[in-house]
This record gives sequence, C-alpha cells and structure tokens, in this order.
Amino acid sequence: MNARNEKRGDKHSRRTLARLNAVQALYQMEHDNKPPQEVVEEFLLHRVGKELDGDQFKDSDKPLFEDIVLNTKARQEEIDKLIGDRLEKDRTTERLEVVLLCLLRAATYEFLARVDMPAKVLIKEYIGLARTFFTGKEPALVNGVLDKIAKELRTGEFD
Repeated sequence: MNARNEKRGDKHSRRTLARLNAVQALYQMEHDNKPPQEVVEEFLLHRVGKELDGDQFKDSDKPLFEDIVLNTKARQEEIDKLIGDRLEKDRTTERLEVVLLCLLRAATYEFLARVDMPAKVLIKEYIGLARTFFTGKEPALVNGVLDKIAKELRTGEFD
C-alpha cells in the first residue's frame, strides 16, 4: 500500500471514529442530561485521542464529531420524526434501544446536513457501526430505516 492510500485510509478511519464517538456522546447525553457542548468538550479533552484506563483511544475527525453531536441534538425533534415515520408500525423511537436510536439520529443528521458525504457511503458506515454494538437484527433495521430516509432526502443520488 502506498503512502497516498494509507493517508486516505487514515482519513476514513478518523471519520469512522468521529461517528463512533458521536454515537457514544449522544448516548451519554441521553443519560446525563448535560448540555451538548459540555459533553463534546469532555470527549475532546478526555477521550478522543487520549489514554483512558490504560487504553489508547485513536484520534478522530474532531470537527466532524463536534458537528454531528451538536447539530444532531439541536435538530433532534425533526430527526426523530424522520426516523419514527420510517419504522415498522409496531415500533416507535421511544421503544428503540438507546444506542440504536442515537446511531440512527447521527446518520439522519448527516443525510440532512452533510451532503459532502454520499448517502450510500453513510449507510454502509452506520451499518458497520451498528455491527460494533449489536450482533442481532439491529444492523438490518439500521439498513432499512436509513435506506428509506436517504432515498427521500437524497433523491438525486438514487436515480
């Protein structure tokens, strides 16, 4: 692998880590009731790229992490409606496992605002993240919900 590919892979992994960190921060906000900016600062100071309890955390795309966390939270009502409208009839956002909901929220925010990232790439990325948290049917649910949202919000990408 040449240096250019290594850099590209590194950039990709930094974005993946930013998304993973964002899901974790959104999850923390569901339990701690801290303001989003405080949670972002805590993650940036104590987790992202730091050593914690003997584990070295890799650095991530910090601006992407901050954008996802702050703006997902700011647009949560709109995002939850988009997610809720695409769940099967017997499911609601309130009944989803919290990590799963946070993951869907982060991805939906990116569909809405991060048009620099192709929808198919985002879907693949968030399915991969779902697999880091879940071993059951949740990644398939993520795929189905995100596919429906992406096709509505990014119609031009699926023609």
